[in-house]
Amino acid sequence: MGELFSVLFTLTLMAFALAMDAFSVGLGMGMYKLRLRQILKIGLLIGMFHVWMPLLGMITGKFLSEQFGMFATYVGGGLLLLLGIQMIWSGFKKEESSMITPVGWGLLLFGFSVSLDSFSVGLTLGIYGAKMLIVLICFGTTATILTWLGLLIGRKVQGWLGSYSEALGGSILIAFGIKLLFG
Repeated sequence: MGELFSVLFTLTLMAFALAMDAFSVGLGMGMYKLRLRQILKIGLLIGMFHVWMPLLGMITGKFLSEQFGMFATYVGGGLLLLLGIQMIWSGFKKEESSMITPVGWGLLLFGFSVSLDSFSVGLTLGIYGAKMLIVLICFGTTATILTWLGLLIGRKVQGWLGSYSEALGGSILIAFGIKLLFG
Protein backbone atom coordinates (compact mmCIF):
# COMPACT_ATOMS: atom_id res chain seq x y z
CA MET A 1 0.00 0.00 0.00
CA GLY A 2 2.84 2.39 0.86
CA GLU A 3 4.56 1.69 -2.43
CA LEU A 4 1.35 2.36 -4.36
CA PHE A 5 0.92 5.69 -2.55
CA SER A 6 4.54 6.59 -3.33
CA VAL A 7 4.05 5.75 -7.03
CA LEU A 8 0.77 7.70 -7.20
CA PHE A 9 2.33 10.70 -5.47
CA THR A 10 5.34 10.70 -7.81
CA LEU A 11 3.20 10.32 -10.93
CA THR A 12 0.77 13.02 -9.78
CA LEU A 13 3.69 15.42 -9.27
CA MET A 14 5.00 14.62 -12.75
CA ALA A 15 1.52 15.03 -14.22
CA PHE A 16 1.20 18.36 -12.44
CA ALA A 17 4.54 19.50 -13.87
CA LEU A 18 3.53 18.47 -17.38
CA ALA A 19 0.13 20.12 -17.17
CA MET A 20 1.54 23.47 -16.04
CA ASP A 21 2.06 24.57 -19.65
CA ALA A 22 -1.59 23.75 -20.39
CA PHE A 23 -2.52 25.74 -17.29
CA SER A 24 -0.34 28.67 -18.39
CA VAL A 25 -1.65 28.76 -21.93
CA GLY A 26 -5.15 28.27 -20.52
CA LEU A 27 -4.69 31.47 -18.54
CA GLY A 28 -4.11 33.33 -21.77
CA MET A 29 -6.90 31.57 -23.62
CA GLY A 30 -9.28 32.28 -20.80
CA MET A 31 -9.04 35.94 -21.73
CA TYR A 32 -11.12 35.13 -24.82
CA LYS A 33 -14.12 35.12 -22.49
CA LEU A 34 -14.96 31.53 -23.39
CA ARG A 35 -18.28 30.03 -22.43
CA LEU A 36 -18.27 27.27 -19.82
CA ARG A 37 -19.22 24.72 -22.47
CA GLN A 38 -16.13 25.66 -24.52
CA ILE A 39 -13.96 25.45 -21.40
CA LEU A 40 -15.34 21.96 -20.72
CA LYS A 41 -14.50 20.79 -24.26
CA ILE A 42 -11.02 22.34 -24.26
CA GLY A 43 -10.13 20.71 -20.93
CA LEU A 44 -11.32 17.30 -22.09
CA LEU A 45 -9.37 17.61 -25.34
CA ILE A 46 -6.17 18.55 -23.50
CA GLY A 47 -6.75 15.63 -21.13
CA MET A 48 -7.07 13.25 -24.07
CA PHE A 49 -3.84 14.53 -25.61
CA HIS A 50 -2.16 14.00 -22.22
CA VAL A 51 -3.28 10.37 -22.37
CA TRP A 52 -2.38 9.57 -25.99
CA MET A 53 1.01 11.27 -26.11
CA PRO A 54 2.46 9.55 -23.01
CA LEU A 55 0.92 6.26 -24.19
CA LEU A 56 2.86 6.52 -27.46
CA GLY A 57 5.95 7.56 -25.49
CA MET A 58 5.62 4.64 -23.06
CA ILE A 59 5.25 2.11 -25.85
CA THR A 60 8.35 3.52 -27.53
CA GLY A 61 10.21 3.69 -24.20
CA LYS A 62 9.38 0.10 -23.31
CA PHE A 63 10.73 -1.02 -26.68
CA LEU A 64 13.92 1.01 -26.19
CA SER A 65 14.35 -0.32 -22.67
CA GLU A 66 14.11 -3.90 -23.86
CA GLN A 67 16.65 -3.19 -26.60
CA PHE A 68 19.12 -0.93 -24.81
CA GLY A 69 18.66 -1.58 -21.05
CA MET A 70 20.40 0.78 -18.61
CA PHE A 71 21.57 3.14 -21.35
CA ALA A 72 17.92 3.89 -22.10
CA THR A 73 17.33 4.80 -18.43
CA TYR A 74 20.11 7.40 -18.59
CA VAL A 75 18.68 8.78 -21.82
CA GLY A 76 15.27 9.05 -20.13
CA GLY A 77 16.72 10.93 -17.15
CA GLY A 78 18.56 13.25 -19.53
CA LEU A 79 15.34 13.91 -21.45
CA LEU A 80 13.57 14.94 -18.24
CA LEU A 81 16.42 17.31 -17.37
CA LEU A 82 16.38 18.91 -20.82
CA LEU A 83 12.60 19.18 -20.83
CA GLY A 84 12.60 20.81 -17.40
CA ILE A 85 15.27 23.32 -18.42
CA GLN A 86 13.35 24.11 -21.62
CA MET A 87 10.13 24.69 -19.64
CA ILE A 88 11.88 27.07 -17.24
CA TRP A 89 13.58 28.88 -20.14
CA SER A 90 10.37 29.33 -22.12
CA GLY A 91 8.51 30.41 -18.99
CA PHE A 92 10.83 33.37 -18.49
CA LYS A 93 11.21 34.44 -22.13
CA LYS A 94 10.06 37.99 -22.58
CA GLU A 95 8.70 37.69 -26.11
CA GLU A 96 4.96 37.59 -26.52
CA SER A 97 3.80 34.88 -28.88
CA SER A 98 0.54 35.15 -30.73
CA MET A 99 -2.25 33.26 -29.06
CA ILE A 100 -3.71 30.24 -30.77
CA THR A 101 -7.44 30.62 -31.23
CA PRO A 102 -9.17 27.92 -29.14
CA VAL A 103 -11.43 26.59 -31.93
CA GLY A 104 -11.03 24.09 -34.77
CA TRP A 105 -7.48 23.45 -35.93
CA GLY A 106 -6.15 26.04 -33.49
CA LEU A 107 -7.56 24.02 -30.61
CA LEU A 108 -6.03 20.78 -31.95
CA LEU A 109 -2.69 22.55 -32.39
CA PHE A 110 -2.96 23.86 -28.82
CA GLY A 111 -3.71 20.35 -27.49
CA PHE A 112 -0.83 18.84 -29.42
CA SER A 113 1.67 21.54 -28.48
CA VAL A 114 1.01 21.44 -24.73
CA SER A 115 1.19 17.63 -24.67
CA LEU A 116 4.42 17.11 -26.63
CA ASP A 117 6.42 17.07 -23.41
CA SER A 118 4.12 14.26 -22.21
CA PHE A 119 5.48 12.10 -25.03
CA SER A 120 9.04 12.60 -23.78
CA VAL A 121 8.09 11.86 -20.18
CA GLY A 122 6.06 8.85 -21.36
CA LEU A 123 9.19 7.68 -23.17
CA THR A 124 11.14 7.93 -19.93
CA LEU A 125 8.42 6.18 -17.92
CA GLY A 126 8.25 3.40 -20.52
CA ILE A 127 12.00 2.91 -20.18
CA TYR A 128 11.64 2.93 -16.40
CA GLY A 129 8.79 0.36 -16.55
CA ALA A 130 6.04 2.43 -14.92
CA LYS A 131 2.48 1.07 -14.71
CA MET A 132 0.82 2.35 -17.89
CA LEU A 133 -2.79 2.60 -16.71
CA ILE A 134 -1.88 4.57 -13.56
CA VAL A 135 0.33 6.94 -15.59
CA LEU A 136 -2.37 7.60 -18.18
CA ILE A 137 -5.10 8.21 -15.60
CA CYS A 138 -2.87 10.57 -13.58
CA PHE A 139 -1.68 12.50 -16.63
CA GLY A 140 -5.08 12.79 -18.32
CA THR A 141 -6.98 13.77 -15.17
CA THR A 142 -4.39 16.28 -13.98
CA ALA A 143 -4.08 17.92 -17.42
CA THR A 144 -7.86 18.22 -17.74
CA ILE A 145 -8.28 19.77 -14.29
CA LEU A 146 -5.35 22.19 -14.64
CA THR A 147 -6.54 23.26 -18.10
CA TRP A 148 -9.99 23.98 -16.69
CA LEU A 149 -8.45 25.91 -13.81
CA GLY A 150 -6.25 27.92 -16.16
CA LEU A 151 -9.14 28.79 -18.44
CA LEU A 152 -11.43 29.75 -15.55
CA ILE A 153 -8.78 31.82 -13.79
CA GLY A 154 -7.83 33.38 -17.14
CA ARG A 155 -11.40 34.65 -17.40
CA LYS A 156 -10.86 36.58 -14.17
CA VAL A 157 -7.14 37.47 -14.15
CA GLN A 158 -4.79 38.89 -16.79
CA GLY A 159 -2.23 36.04 -16.80
CA TRP A 160 0.11 37.21 -14.01
CA LEU A 161 0.96 33.63 -12.94
CA GLY A 162 1.94 32.23 -16.35
CA SER A 163 5.75 32.23 -16.38
CA TYR A 164 6.02 31.21 -12.75
CA SER A 165 3.82 28.15 -13.22
CA GLU A 166 5.95 26.90 -16.13
CA ALA A 167 9.10 27.43 -14.04
CA LEU A 168 7.59 25.36 -11.23
CA GLY A 169 6.68 22.58 -13.68
CA GLY A 170 10.19 22.64 -15.17
CA SER A 171 11.77 22.41 -11.71
CA ILE A 172 9.72 19.32 -10.87
CA LEU A 173 10.79 17.61 -14.11
CA ILE A 174 14.45 18.45 -13.44
CA ALA A 175 14.17 16.90 -9.97
CA PHE A 176 12.78 13.67 -11.41
CA GLY A 177 15.46 13.64 -14.13
CA ILE A 178 18.16 13.91 -11.46
CA LYS A 179 16.46 11.14 -9.46
CA LEU A 180 16.51 8.84 -12.51
CA LEU A 181 20.12 9.63 -13.33
CA PHE A 182 21.58 9.42 -9.84
CA GLY A 183 18.97 7.62 -7.72
